[in-house]
Amino acid sequence: MNLDLHLDYQLALEPGLDPFGIGVIGAGFIVRDCHLVAYQQAGFRVVGIASRTRARAEEVAALRGIPRVYRDYHELLDDREVQIVDIGVPPQNQPAIIRDVVRHADHVRGILAQKPLAMSYAEARAIVELCEQAGVVLAVNQNMRHDQSVRAAKDLLDRNLLGEPVLATIDMRAIPHWMPWSQSLPSLSTYIMSIHHLDCFRYWLGDPVRVLASTRPDPRTTFAHSDGINLYILEYESGCRASSWDDVWTGPVREGSQGDIGIRWRIEGTEGLARGTIGWPSYPAHTPSTLDFTTKRRGDYWFQPRWSEAWFPEAFRGTMGELLLALKHNRPPANNGRDNLGTMALVEAVFRGAREHRVLELREIHGR
Repeated sequence: MNLDLHLDYQLALEPGLDPFGIGVIGAGFIVRDCHLVAYQQAGFRVVGIASRTRARAEEVAALRGIPRVYRDYHELLDDREVQIVDIGVPPQNQPAIIRDVVRHADHVRGILAQKPLAMSYAEARAIVELCEQAGVVLAVNQNMRHDQSVRAAKDLLDRNLLGEPVLATIDMRAIPHWMPWSQSLPSLSTYIMSIHHLDCFRYWLGDPVRVLASTRPDPRTTFAHSDGINLYILEYESGCRASSWDDVWTGPVREGSQGDIGIRWRIEGTEGLARGTIGWPSYPAHTPSTLDFTTKRRGDYWFQPRWSEAWFPEAFRGTMGELLLALKHNRPPANNGRDNLGTMALVEAVFRGAREHRVLELREIHGR
């Protein structure tokens, strides 16, 4: 049996997106080496940048060819050529900036916010409602959805090549670089790292009904924190289960042992099986993710498509591209703020469930 192997592994862009002027707030690593590199590759039009320190903004502007550097983000928001605001700041600072952005809704049409959108579901919902009332389109930078293997796996599910999902797993053994701003957060791994995988499960499978979670501190991380190594199971009404082991310790590899670092994922369905790897733990080496899949339609074969693109930085064209296409066609982006409340609820449920040592229903978070 012939199969169409043209998988939807990367968001298709189209002409007519460059009229939207993008103003960037923030000049840290994720902006400098991911957002701006991907935008340049995609042909998006960045008109200016502002950061906490002007010198840092000037440095990044010179490196990435950005024409304007603003005194601060308030000056950026006053520029009527800025129609989209791309926010790249720590999560505890983001809600206040979004509140300032919507005051410029006379010319700002869209916001690409970082994830987590806020440090609580309640504040995230307030931000979403504020943007909706102001008529500003809010998108959230859940960039793992645009990792090539993750997006291609979603295409397999949508085309029913795997059948009804039975079990999905992510096994992460990687050591993040915790930024200084993360030390003051009430949550470490759940809101900063596990949020990627929780949103990925929602992207693949939809919203679960309940979660079981457990956590312990990371032995390597020296500052005080409660959620380091995270383990959780998501239960779906359909009977499907999803689970992730978010291991930011991985053993004493930094202390002298051999290492076994990587991220592997797997989706088992009634009609097929998909498995893959995520390349970002090798960063700054440009390492594309991988996908292998088999299906009962061709039970004698493992398909192994490969791509030259990688999560860092190419996936970031997808999150901004979703917003640009939405504004061009006057429709909500797939990564819209209202949808992201489902991810925020799931993150909060995992964090609370682990802390309170109990199974937690998602309806408790949503308040229904």
